[in-house]
Amino acid sequence: MLLSAVPKEGEPATPRMRLEAWDELFDLNYAAAARFVFQLADLTREDVEEICQETFLSVIKSLDSFGGKSQLQTWVFRIAANKAHDHRERRRAAKRGAGQTPISLQAEDAENGLTLDPPSAAPTPDVTVMNSERLLLLREALDQLGEPCREIIELRYFGDLSYEEIGNTLQLNVKTVSSRLSKCLGRLEEIARPIFSREKTTPYSV
Repeated sequence: MLLSAVPKEGEPATPRMRLEAWDELFDLNYAAAARFVFQLADLTREDVEEICQETFLSVIKSLDSFGGKSQLQTWVFRIAANKAHDHRERRRAAKRGAGQTPISLQAEDAENGLTLDPPSAAPTPDVTVMNSERLLLLREALDQLGEPCREIIELRYFGDLSYEEIGNTLQLNVKTVSSRLSKCLGRLEEIARPIFSREKTTPYSV
């Protein structure tokens, strides 16, 4: 969805346009961005709020560079993914947090053979702990994967964007998106295999 207050490409944003854009950004995109960020890693509500604030501040400051070549929400997701990555790196330097969002790599995607399962409606305590551990392992694998693969996988599986939306965001055609995503998932599988093998040998406690 495009903002009515976003200036045309090459047209500078006035203070009034920025204020209107700020209000509209929050009204239309904050909830979706918060859900997207929450699924990216083991984040608390406070983490999500901080990342979203940084995201929207960055978006407002960068409005002049947004020419409407992609949907606004996909552009916001891309910035949010980068902010979440920066947040994890800062926190990792101090202390690792506890995972909260249950995600797995077990189900198959119709196009690429990999999905991130949504949490069950009422998980048991042992399942919650196991899923939290799996999220941390998945995050470790994604961080080792690096850019641009991490970005395209996060947009596809955490942002739930279509190939066309990803293409618009990354300035790629759909065929290239499909090819790159397939290669990146292959690389992720190679990286994740030894990491997830630790899960099989590590007992869970609740």
